[in-house]
Amino acid sequence: MADILLSTLNARYRHTAFALRYLLANLAELRPRALLLEFECSDLPEEVAERILQHAPRIVALSIYLWNVEGCTRLVRLLKRLRPELVVVLGGPEVSFETEQQVIVQEADYVICGEGEQLFYALCRALLAGQRPVEKIQQAPPLDLSQIVLPYDAYLPQDLSHRLLYVERSRGCSYRCSFCLSALDETVRLFPLGPFLQAMQTLLERGARQFKFVDRTFNLHTGDCIQVLEFFLRHISLGLFLHFEWVPDRLPEALKGVIRQFPPGTLQFEIGIQSLDPAVQARIHRRQNREKSMENVRWIVQHTSVHVHADLIVGLPGEDLASFAAGFDQLVAVHPHEIQIGILKRLRGAPIQADTQAFGMIYNPDPPYDLLCNDRLDFATLRRLKRLARYWDLFGNSGRFPHVRGILCTQPEPFYAFLALSDWLFAQIGRTHEIALRHQFDWLYRGLTEGLGWDQEMVLTALSQDFNRGALREPPDCLRAQSPPKSLQTTRTKQATPARQSRHQ
Repeated sequence: MADILLSTLNARYRHTAFALRYLLANLAELRPRALLLEFECSDLPEEVAERILQHAPRIVALSIYLWNVEGCTRLVRLLKRLRPELVVVLGGPEVSFETEQQVIVQEADYVICGEGEQLFYALCRALLAGQRPVEKIQQAPPLDLSQIVLPYDAYLPQDLSHRLLYVERSRGCSYRCSFCLSALDETVRLFPLGPFLQAMQTLLERGARQFKFVDRTFNLHTGDCIQVLEFFLRHISLGLFLHFEWVPDRLPEALKGVIRQFPPGTLQFEIGIQSLDPAVQARIHRRQNREKSMENVRWIVQHTSVHVHADLIVGLPGEDLASFAAGFDQLVAVHPHEIQIGILKRLRGAPIQADTQAFGMIYNPDPPYDLLCNDRLDFATLRRLKRLARYWDLFGNSGRFPHVRGILCTQPEPFYAFLALSDWLFAQIGRTHEIALRHQFDWLYRGLTEGLGWDQEMVLTALSQDFNRGALREPPDCLRAQSPPKSLQTTRTKQATPARQSRHQ
């Protein structure tokens, strides 16, 4: 039995509900009366409702994001019909803006907008005392981070051994990118360093080994960044993996010296490039030195063991196909390990809404609110680019085809070459998902030779080298039909690739 039940639908089991752990940690004397239950988006709403109601809660708090709002809407409807007296409290970025328009808000009793640690505690105290605050929409101001109880003791043993642990050193962002909710932040605030490092020490002692920092600009404050990295470097023999979002044009020599010390497979930097068109960058208010960013990415790839995951966004206002292609080719030239191609989404509350009319932006009315077309990219082109992004994940980002990717990236126009390959593949296969790995080899061989007209021997040589990395036990049909050159008929070895982590929800 629990008076307060905190819950959400995670995208995958591997993810953990970071925000709910903050709420739990800051319930003070009410914490023994609270319970945290996590589910997945694939779970049936009826089964989730059943599990929740088994605990006979008086208050249910749900964390709402764009990937779970549809499932959570169905869940709230069920809960309120089965237990009308149950108080449902919502929080999270999806319900913090444009609240009046949302069905889930109409069904719920209260919505907390913003940093809810203290406001949620106060609301629960009032509700459990029999008081019902009048205001349904509760606005929470930015908090003094030194007054927040850190949530890391709320990670359970199974979280430490099987799931991704989210941690944060700071809140806020120095950028004002119009497509992002962080554009609304006034400043970057740091948690006190001493308690934070002590919490990390405790997690290490409990067995935590993988940490995903959710800070938008982890390396903004160089001195603080170095202290955190040096802390983990002292424990690197434990076999750690650390993920950071990294500001690309900020890499002083002192920071270079630290990251060079990390061994392979331990550091991953998510670097938000988004666009390399100066006019587009100015339009979305992204202040970034393009030349310095490219120089730093190249240096990290060439001189460290950091796994570099760079982001580009399709559909930013004013960016046409040629501009995006040029940016992709510039980024490919510095050889990041991954280039994530994302379609622009209209997040509720993000300032990019102001560009809707001027640039003819039409978004999907349903989550994840991805762009359907604008004045530079029509619907058919956006569909092509969405397919390209998926095929690039298979063949460019997966790490399974480095030799084929290497040839592709040395083409005069890599983007247009891969777009042509993507178009050919979809015309032949009719899908971008559920393609078995052995069939990926065969389709790639046919696409490069039949679709793009590449030399067969060159393609077979590259595919043979990629096959010899050990991803498959038996050779695919394309390598069975024609024996690779003798120089490539060598003993296959399993080569380690850096761990890849999903983005913060």
